[in-house]
Amino acid sequence: MKVPFLDLSQQHKAIRTEALAALTATYDATRFCLGKDVDEFEQNLATTLGYPRALGMNSGTAPLHVACMLAGFGAGDEVITTPFTFISSAWGISYVGARPVFADIEAGTYNLDPAKIAAALTPRTKGILVVHLFGQPARMEEIMAVARQHHLFVIEDCAQAIGARYQGAPVGVIGDVGTFSFYPTKNLGGCGEGGALVSRREELHTRARHIRVHGSDRRYYHDIIGGNFRMDGFQGALLNVKLPHLGAWTKRRQTIAARYLDGIRLAGVRLPEQPAYGQSVFHQFTIRHSRRDALREFLARREVGTDLIYPVPLHLQKCYANLGQGRGTLPVAEGTSDTCLSLPIFPELTDEQVAHVIASINSFTG
Repeated sequence: MKVPFLDLSQQHKAIRTEALAALTATYDATRFCLGKDVDEFEQNLATTLGYPRALGMNSGTAPLHVACMLAGFGAGDEVITTPFTFISSAWGISYVGARPVFADIEAGTYNLDPAKIAAALTPRTKGILVVHLFGQPARMEEIMAVARQHHLFVIEDCAQAIGARYQGAPVGVIGDVGTFSFYPTKNLGGCGEGGALVSRREELHTRARHIRVHGSDRRYYHDIIGGNFRMDGFQGALLNVKLPHLGAWTKRRQTIAARYLDGIRLAGVRLPEQPAYGQSVFHQFTIRHSRRDALREFLARREVGTDLIYPVPLHLQKCYANLGQGRGTLPVAEGTSDTCLSLPIFPELTDEQVAHVIASINSFTG
């Protein structure tokens, strides 16, 4: 039985008629940059997820950049973040001239370890950029305690965690600013790039709205330095079609994850932990095994797709070699990158396919 790591075509086929009708309406009305479709998506996103407001942007990287601008990070400042994430999580810090400081992660959740954040503080620390990795909320209570004690600006990268909750609260508005990605592979994915920014602080939302359109509140008048971070109308229209399905898609991901957690019994496999404080939306289901590469090759022979997310932690990337955090400085993140393996988990997987993945893993003998 063939089990792809990800197959977007099934989801798009199911909503094809509705999606094409929405895109046609946008095309005919020439609502190409922001406009009615984006306005409606912002309102629908906020209502669906429980946010006071939301702001659509043109990629998942854009709101991270804007969030660092809102925080006022700049040259000489340090921002603590995780090394085990996609590179965009650190780009915003670098774009504004600040320095990312990578702290180690928890072995079980793959998220920032609050104790390691405290150990990384210096007089130059101005913020913390938290990533709710793979859909699993980070330990925000402990992280926010550190932030309040040291007057730090907190950004939540929720690119993989749309709909996730921490102690009942939606991720993204626990800190100062939350950011989202609608890259096609995300739990709520567009047909192209897209992102969003949320905040419980109205003044930050207002500034972000101005930054998004060249620092302007009215055409040709520019009160602050901004950029072009506008969401296009086609993405707003498509995401409006997909958003009502997000709850059902998330429940299916959680069901698949529960079957993996209950069924995988291979000796030596470390399964992701699910702490009681948070509700994961399982963007990825990532296990660890000391013979990861051999296991991956075995699964490929069984026609089970897998991926390595992420094979190289950020502090070991060439672009950040100048930071001086070489191999051995963040052992948990490094060990995770060396042993992690992500399994298929998308809503359209059948029960039979999930069973095949579990049986295949359990039959691995090395």
